[in-house]
Amino acid sequence: MTPRPASRLGMQGVGAARLVLGAAIITILMLTYVRGGADNGYNPFDYFGFFTNLTSLLAAIILILVGARGMTAQGAPGWLTDARAVATACMLLVAVIYNGLVPGTGSAPPWVSVTLHIVFPSVMALDWLIIGDRGPMPWPRFWILAPYPVLWLIVVLARGATDGWVPYGFLLPERGVGAIALTALGLLGALGAAGALVWWASRLPGMLGARSETMRQ
Repeated sequence: MTPRPASRLGMQGVGAARLVLGAAIITILMLTYVRGGADNGYNPFDYFGFFTNLTSLLAAIILILVGARGMTAQGAPGWLTDARAVATACMLLVAVIYNGLVPGTGSAPPWVSVTLHIVFPSVMALDWLIIGDRGPMPWPRFWILAPYPVLWLIVVLARGATDGWVPYGFLLPERGVGAIALTALGLLGALGAAGALVWWASRLPGMLGARSETMRQ
């Protein structure tokens, strides 16, 4: 069914907002990277080794892609809806980690920490909940949550065991294998809970945008 003109106009507005938000987050990340580069040696592997920074970058890129599709009144393909679901769950995990395990602003300005750890995750969650341009996420595809955070954990723990660098104190090698394993399981459990909320919310109609069964490819 072709969307009504008012609905199409509304979704184009949503698309534009997503484009602006995605671009704003990338700008904040780049400005913060340049600002802290003098002290940290402009090392992108360290900067984007932080789950917050890397996940925010990926989520912003996904928002831009979804927003561009919305501006042309095109629905997102299945792989992009999947990516948006995973990004939303991971951004919720960012908020949980920040508020539960590592509160504080670190070296970033307070407004940057608030934006990346609270505002952006909240907007991503509201976007998923309120904008109904996504079909229900199939529960058999719940496994797609795992590859990205598991790969991030493997890389970070490998770095901690080799060059000693980890982004968060709760992953320091000196805590011991057992403690780190329990922490990793706790993080994955929190991600699973966030993902379950995202998968459940995908079954709600949303307040704007027609529901569609996107083609999975």
